[in-house]
Amino acid sequence: MEHETAVIDSPPKELRFRRKIRVVKSLREFWRARDLLRALVERQLRARYKQALLGAAWAVIPPIALTVVLTLFVQRVVDIRTGGVPYPLFSYVALVPWSFFSSAVTNATGSLLGNKDLLNKVYCPREVFPFAGIVTATVDMIVGLIPLAILFAAYSFAPRWTALWIPVLFAVQVAFTLGVSLLMSALVVYLRDLRHGLPMIIQFGLFATPIAYGINEIPASLHTLYAVLNPLAPVIDGYRRSLLFGQAPAWDLLLPGALSAFLLLTVSLIAFKRLETGFADVA
Repeated sequence: MEHETAVIDSPPKELRFRRKIRVVKSLREFWRARDLLRALVERQLRARYKQALLGAAWAVIPPIALTVVLTLFVQRVVDIRTGGVPYPLFSYVALVPWSFFSSAVTNATGSLLGNKDLLNKVYCPREVFPFAGIVTATVDMIVGLIPLAILFAAYSFAPRWTALWIPVLFAVQVAFTLGVSLLMSALVVYLRDLRHGLPMIIQFGLFATPIAYGINEIPASLHTLYAVLNPLAPVIDGYRRSLLFGQAPAWDLLLPGALSAFLLLTVSLIAFKRLETGFADVA
């Protein structure tokens, strides 16, 4: 008796065309919401710094304070290999992208709940709300480059030409951060306890990321797995290599990390779209 061979066809052209149309439509809607995005970012920045005595200095105070703590305590207790780079510079280079990540995720997590009135009154892509946290964190990161420049001057360091790799590293950093932000902002609408657990998650991430130490402190056999589970690890290592050592990023780590970051972003976008239909009702 002959068995028929099952043939799995690719999606019909009409279906693929519809998917492309939906993607283009989503991008157009996001572009049309740029005024709302700008208003959200301006409101976040004003709320954070306008009434503060030190103003925008609060964008750099946390990473500076943590650099001091790591230098005074961690470095003296643990023998950390820095490749001849002064430890304050070694750690602060890592804290700048980490501060971007923690700030963006924190802002994004409560963005939908914090704007529930707009969710009911204004039609716009819901992704605008968590994405505003990314833009705000980018502004903070730019401000955070000022102390970095001072540290470079104080230790007579100069950025190498390999700093040209920074846009690539930043792209992976944004992809991973946006993926986490979208997922957290959507889940917290339904699971409010996540909002209370976020500080602990951020704290754990701080020590699970090579900030106080270099990636070489992790066994080499675990590097690829480490990069996949925590894409910020090869990104931060890449910043150190390109800015401090005149080296290109470690592609054997950055590529798996980048694939993991963009995969997370894709999954998060799909999950966000599936969950957004109930945002207005639940929030």
